[in-house]
Amino acid sequence: MNTLVAALRSLAFYLLFYGGSALLVIASVAAILARRQWLRPVVARWGTWHLWCVRNLLGIAVVLDGELPQGPVLIAVKHESFFEAIDTPRLFTYPAVFAKQELFRIPGWGYSALTYGLIPVAREEGAKTLRAMLALAKQRVDEGRPLVIFPEGTRVPHGTRPPLQAGFAGLYKLLKLPVVPIAVDSGRLYHHAVKRPGRITYKVGETIPAGLPREEVEARVHAAINVLNG
Repeated sequence: MNTLVAALRSLAFYLLFYGGSALLVIASVAAILARRQWLRPVVARWGTWHLWCVRNLLGIAVVLDGELPQGPVLIAVKHESFFEAIDTPRLFTYPAVFAKQELFRIPGWGYSALTYGLIPVAREEGAKTLRAMLALAKQRVDEGRPLVIFPEGTRVPHGTRPPLQAGFAGLYKLLKLPVVPIAVDSGRLYHHAVKRPGRITYKVGETIPAGLPREEVEARVHAAINVLNG
């Protein structure tokens, strides 16, 4: 019976959240064409709409343990599901997120994401593309925005601790920013076709200063983003 209820809740979530998302993508493109500054509240609405659906349709509570950073800082987030990726515009103030380049090919969404200031990541491209990515990241820092990165590079199952992608340490060194690591345990509930009720927790780790050796910053970030993996 519980499985049936969860399945019905998940179906309602897919229909309402993704249906609403399609409308918000259209609204975002219209906002850009009408007045670009209207895009920010549309994107923020997407995050709050997702949270409403998560709470009221899936029965998932979201808990924040710690204080979120403000301003230009590199935020390294554990990546267990689409939950934390969708939640970033709600969770942080005007974040610039490093996202896979293929996501920008989604009609409407990609155009809005680029205009909003997300940063495409093309791992297989050459030095020219990497320089362009770094230039965009520095521009977002100059705008006073936090940078959000998923240092594992892709979604990973809850309970696993893969090494960080090599590009994370390179960005840390070149951007010269402190890092705020954030653990999240969304995979237990959200990364399933039939999503489960319960609680998702964000755990904000201690700020890691800029300028540390690669081995040290990677070890500290890796440990901090995995504290909810028990």
